[in-house]
Amino acid sequence: MLIPVILAGGAGTRLWPVSRASYPKQFLPVVGEQSMLVETLARLMPISTGGPIVVCQEAHRFLVAEQLRAAGQRADIVLEPAMRNTAPAIAVAALAALAKDEEATLLVLPADHAIAHPEALLAALEPAEAAARAGRLVTFGVKPTRAETGYGYIEVDSAVTGAAVPVVRFVEKPEAEVAEHYLEGGRHLWNSGMFLMRADRYLAALSQARPAMLSAVAAAWEGRSADLDFLRLDAEAFERCESESIDYAVMESTPDASVVSLDAGWSDVGSWESLWEIATQDAAGNAVDGDVVIEDVRGSLVHAESRLVAAVGVRDLLIVETPDAVMVAPRQSAQAVKTLAERLKREGRPEWDQHRRVHRPWGSYDGIHAAERYQVKQICVAPGARLSLQRHFHRAEHWVVVRGTAQVTRGDDTFLLEENQSTYIPLGVVHRLENPGKIQLELIEIQSGSYLGEDDIERYDDIYHRD
Repeated sequence: MLIPVILAGGAGTRLWPVSRASYPKQFLPVVGEQSMLVETLARLMPISTGGPIVVCQEAHRFLVAEQLRAAGQRADIVLEPAMRNTAPAIAVAALAALAKDEEATLLVLPADHAIAHPEALLAALEPAEAAARAGRLVTFGVKPTRAETGYGYIEVDSAVTGAAVPVVRFVEKPEAEVAEHYLEGGRHLWNSGMFLMRADRYLAALSQARPAMLSAVAAAWEGRSADLDFLRLDAEAFERCESESIDYAVMESTPDASVVSLDAGWSDVGSWESLWEIATQDAAGNAVDGDVVIEDVRGSLVHAESRLVAAVGVRDLLIVETPDAVMVAPRQSAQAVKTLAERLKREGRPEWDQHRRVHRPWGSYDGIHAAERYQVKQICVAPGARLSLQRHFHRAEHWVVVRGTAQVTRGDDTFLLEENQSTYIPLGVVHRLENPGKIQLELIEIQSGSYLGEDDIERYDDIYHRD
């Protein structure tokens, strides 16, 4: 049985400010109408596979579940207690796959890659599967279209289309001159980070190369538990794993590595530069999205989400606007955007992690305005959803319904609020908000008090099992 494994645990910091730690690029419609996660799963629809396994961070579990539900997709969702890179994540998926089928073959796909021609990927699966059945660990190497210094490379004796060939060696990200040599020589492929291999063969190779890692993963798997739609690993055991990619841990040392050449319009969408490259461009080489007005602009990407963005007389720039941040950089500095996000994290700025609109399992809220001792939010609650039964120690809240119907629990009282009606939740009073209707509930919440942080909450009951 061929079982897709979707790795959805990345942070996507090079696409800041659109991609953020709490809502990274794999959950965003970066290159299409659907999120990259959903599009990755959709590529597999034409082939018969076992149920997919999605491996993601615990913090993103409700994002994954909701996006799969909305797209009509089903998958086993395995939660990583800590980020430990791809080698442990794939090992967990291999154990999960073997629990379903002792002869399972894994098709490992990152959730945040773009493929313009998915039919080419599907065609490449046939030679890859044949090699995997023979015990090979197969990766997919992308035919380079330029001298790229941001990708690793795979060296082969010859890249034969439609065949799996042995890997000569894996090569780190090269300098520009070396990358030009690779492009001209025709013996190097970009390392795509996609793999096809038997689950038992991967675990055997990991056992030889990193026995301590496999031992920790196996212990985490043995200590697993089910929680709603998710499978939780034993956190203490999993955290004993060292953080390492499959390339370093297994592929560079195994004698059984093979590669299938792939020409499918692939991109890892690893930076704003790479997004500009695959985007639709005008005659001047500009890729624009949103409410954008440009004059005498060339070779630039301009992205607007919440307001008009205008540019004049600039060249080769990245201009990215979100409701709470604007990022401007030369296109050639696209890889350095990650350092901006890292600096914001060090300085304790919330913009590195959260968007202004914050998603929750029950819906979302948008921080419209904040000042000393008060803030205003727009709260959206999905039909049938409800917040936890809770209270706050440092703030009171006013709620005004602007759309839909709210069911409010306040102390010992439970009552309905219709549009244009309001209520007051005093400080320290136990309360709950629910949407009993069939349309989205929207309300304006005004908080006031000495402390307005999201951690000022004591939960008594929560259907989503949050702490």
